Amino acid sequence: MDLAKYRAIFIEESTEHFAEMSQALLSLEKDPRCEEAIDVVFRMAHSVKGMAASLDYGPIEELAHTLEDRVQIARDAGAVGPPEELSLLFRGLAQLEAMMARVREGEDPPPAEPALLAELAALPEASASEAAAKPPPTAPRAQAGVKAPSATAAARTAPDLDAVRPPPTVRVNTQTLDRFLSTVGEVILNTSQVRTVSESEPGQRAGELSEGLDRMDRVVGELQRRALELRTTPLLRILEPLPRTARDVAERAGVRVSVELRGAELELDRSILDRLNDPLVHLLRNAVDHGVEDPAVRVAAGKDEVGLIVVQARREKDTIRISVSDDGAGIDLDAVRQRAIESGVVHPDLADDLSSEQIAAYVFEPGLSTAGQVSEISGRGVGMDAVRATLESLGGSVEIQSEAGRGTTTTLVVPITAAVQRVLMLGVGREKVALPIARVQRIEECKSESIERSGSDAFVLIEGELVPVLDLAARIAQPSASVEEVTHLVLTEVRGERVALSAERVAGQQQIYVKPVPELLRNVRALAGLTILGDGRPMFLIDPNQVA
Repeated sequence: MDLAKYRAIFIEESTEHFAEMSQALLSLEKDPRCEEAIDVVFRMAHSVKGMAASLDYGPIEELAHTLEDRVQIARDAGAVGPPEELSLLFRGLAQLEAMMARVREGEDPPPAEPALLAELAALPEASASEAAAKPPPTAPRAQAGVKAPSATAAARTAPDLDAVRPPPTVRVNTQTLDRFLSTVGEVILNTSQVRTVSESEPGQRAGELSEGLDRMDRVVGELQRRALELRTTPLLRILEPLPRTARDVAERAGVRVSVELRGAELELDRSILDRLNDPLVHLLRNAVDHGVEDPAVRVAAGKDEVGLIVVQARREKDTIRISVSDDGAGIDLDAVRQRAIESGVVHPDLADDLSSEQIAAYVFEPGLSTAGQVSEISGRGVGMDAVRATLESLGGSVEIQSEAGRGTTTTLVVPITAAVQRVLMLGVGREKVALPIARVQRIEECKSESIERSGSDAFVLIEGELVPVLDLAARIAQPSASVEEVTHLVLTEVRGERVALSAERVAGQQQIYVKPVPELLRNVRALAGLTILGDGRPMFLIDPNQVA
């Protein structure tokens, strides 16, 4: 019998069970007597054990069974023991996740660590006395991990239970969704082409045809929105593991932290969401290791000994802003300035004139670290530049703000969907190109003679600020037309700096379906995507970060 499809289900469901176990253990860290959380850990271990046994994954079955027996002791006692007991359960979960990682790679799970199995199998010292001191239960406990209902729970009516029951969910293959969305994109392109024909050929029925196409536009738009809903998934998928990650890092760093998640219900394109996990984990590790101070230092500064890290997501137009904030010491801006000078990133004569935001942005430079020593957590000056590169490759950006003694906030800005975007179309030479409308601050018309030039550089004065002007045609190797009296400037922001992209004409806004760039042009980093116009000509989507 081919077990491949069952193995995929086992991996997916076990991953969900591990996430629930992790959240339950974090709840027990705050309240060791939370019976609901204890039951969750027990049920999840029991489920993983059963699934592993059916697929003959003996090591996973053995460890899950041993973990289940250990949690049963806590169930009988009505509480988890001292912090060492909770750490032991966390270690058991981490070992299960490591085994599952091997299964995910197509290998057999390795045997569990004998020392860990022995510790889990050993009877806790306080368990016997606690069990003797605990009064006998008034009702038998349910079997198979189901908690016996209390009098309050029994009094609930069926409608109340239905109100709190989560809505049913369906697992859909991502490739199926991609094909569906691609079909929607073709319908959008065909509609645009037919509209072009109807507007170019006069006739008595042209008006009726145009009205019919308007209706078709609305229907296709609704179909498109439904397709995008299928393609998106809640941020909770990547935010949920962060509190446990922070706990593990804090334990090694010798600090105490609490993580709050806000806005985790917002949804994002899966292809974008999957690539945000590593940047968020890196920012969280930085917040714990670099931001939050030792408990004694925090108390001396009048702060709570437990540092607070807030991961918050909010929607702004067609983008999602995900910020990671800590209430720690903040970035040592003087140290960053000095390291930037030593690394040759900024000239010493210019360093004193930089604003705090400009100095903080230097932490994204490769190899620039202000950590006093290299640790297993951080300190080598790698990571933050990778965070910026990842965000820019997604058509987004990253911002950072810091205040001495108050903490640091790093914000990731990403588009909600990568497949369908609203763009600003610009005329460049004989071609049309598109810029994501979310990246456009505003459009300025200025006399060409007002643009100052110095060698190959060009600048224009806007609202008292000298803004660099980049010739879009030259940047994408297109021949420029003759110089006109008026130049169109599109103001955007690249890595915290305001720049102006010059174009010969502005061709309006349009919603487009973004296709991947053909293989032959993959090395042209300024091209972020491709679409087909109504007249059949291709139009490239431009990434402002790469143009600059």
